[in-house]
Amino acid sequence: MRMQSTNALFRRATLSSSTSTLSIVRRSTLTATRGFSSTSTTPRTSATTNSSAALPLRTPTRTRQFPTTATPSTTRTMASAACSTSPSSSSPGYEKIPNTSIRILRTVSSVRRFRKPLTLDSRSVALVPTMGALHAGHLSLIRAAARDNHHVIVSIYVNPAQFGVREDLGSYPVTWEADCEALAKLDRELADDGENLGRISAVFAPTTGEMYPAGFPGQELDSKGSFVTITPVGEVLEGASRPTFFRGVATVCMKLFNVCQPDRVYFGQKDVQQTVVIKRLVEDFLMPIEQVVIVPTARDQEDGLALSSRNVYLGERRRKVANVLYRALKAAEEAYAAGEGKRDRVGVLGAAQKVMEETLAEQMKLSPSERVKFEVDYLSLADPDTMLELETVDTKKGGILSGAVRFLPVEEPKEGEDLGHSGGPLVRLIDNIILPPK
Repeated sequence: MRMQSTNALFRRATLSSSTSTLSIVRRSTLTATRGFSSTSTTPRTSATTNSSAALPLRTPTRTRQFPTTATPSTTRTMASAACSTSPSSSSPGYEKIPNTSIRILRTVSSVRRFRKPLTLDSRSVALVPTMGALHAGHLSLIRAAARDNHHVIVSIYVNPAQFGVREDLGSYPVTWEADCEALAKLDRELADDGENLGRISAVFAPTTGEMYPAGFPGQELDSKGSFVTITPVGEVLEGASRPTFFRGVATVCMKLFNVCQPDRVYFGQKDVQQTVVIKRLVEDFLMPIEQVVIVPTARDQEDGLALSSRNVYLGERRRKVANVLYRALKAAEEAYAAGEGKRDRVGVLGAAQKVMEETLAEQMKLSPSERVKFEVDYLSLADPDTMLELETVDTKKGGILSGAVRFLPVEEPKEGEDLGHSGGPLVRLIDNIILPPK
């Protein structure tokens, strides 16, 4: 009788969606707030912000070496990729990943129809936002979501708003079939694991037209349109290198949260500044999300390289050197742990810089047909709540070590050499290590 009552309510429910535009800009100066938490947002406390800049290791030019040819009208998304699914006979209008119960939802209205009865039944829903090209890091987020929630929605959408006009949108890997296979395999594993509360219930794979109903506003810094901007945390480090990145991230996450209405959202620690932006978004806009859950970075077990969709660009030669950033951050972490005298930014980041310089010097001794060239974008020692630079780490609060490195294209490829996806363009990798309170 309960199922019949729920279905009746569902049939009578009238759903509507708003197409009005939204322009939200947060201008207030942020102060240090919560201690870094991997599970939830908490009330603020005041602290003095520090205006020190990240270690000045930037190169003279910031010109990207792989301009994209994509335009908003040709932007590729997982939803537009070929799919071998067919509508479910038991649920008219729904596609499913073959041989699974995982629904494929392509429109805002279909997600809301799917979500409504779960609210009526008091079932918890988790959202794992992705841009596809799923790897072990994404799967770890989904596993964490399934442990704590009845239903998991995985969004797969390559959001053009978080790419700059010269960035790699046109070559970003689109692997819809492989992603569906990975989700199907994982869902079978989750079904066999009695420790999980739920499983993967749906994939939200919209088009850009669905996500930007008034028309995609463009990727330029001065584009006109409806954006969500979180400052100043979104303006430093990654925000300084990629001025439209966090504007695009905050905007698409606001949309995804509004569409899916999740109880919890799951992000990886690898994109640590993004997690700070998302926490601020949820708190400042009073979103009805219980937790922003941060899952530890998934790494290669052999050399510690953080797993990333962009690793496919590296190719065999650059992949061997790609963990230089992780090794540098580990050296900084060891300097921090060594004692009070080395907890200032010069001592901590100096250890990281030494690893970078020694590794690059070793590479430059090799011939162009053997070496790997890279440039350090930044190394940072920052406050865990604001991402503003620290001169000295408060051991009661801890800090965040982070950095970004650009791996240049191979100078002289060997015959038949694996250069990586899309011919091995410039690859920009990021990583971080959390310095916990003492």
